[in-house]
Amino acid sequence: MGSHPANLVLRFVLELVALGTFGWWGLGVAHPVFRWVLMLALPILAAALWATFAVPNDPSRSGKTVVATPGWLRLIGELGFFAAAAGALAHRGETTFALVVASVVVVHYVLSYDRVAWLLRH
Repeated sequence: MGSHPANLVLRFVLELVALGTFGWWGLGVAHPVFRWVLMLALPILAAALWATFAVPNDPSRSGKTVVATPGWLRLIGELGFFAAAAGALAHRGETTFALVVASVVVVHYVLSYDRVAWLLRH
């Protein structure tokens, strides 16, 4: 189920929401001199980390990776990525949206039980 096209689309949308959230958070919390830098730098940094550290042959990705990462560590990184996005939303006062994002992330990972098991085995 984790590699079902609908679930992969959901994951992609969650990733985009998280990246947008990081930029929006940076724009709102930084000193005016740095806010535009953070608005651009945070999503770029998060996307770079997301793409760099991956499990080789992950069926939900291209299978390629820059830095081979154990599955359990990748899973922790993914959960941390989405938790940081929900936390950023909550910090900006968007608690309802933060709860919605967190809930959709939980649903995604429940539906991706086969991928979670695969990650824990690799």
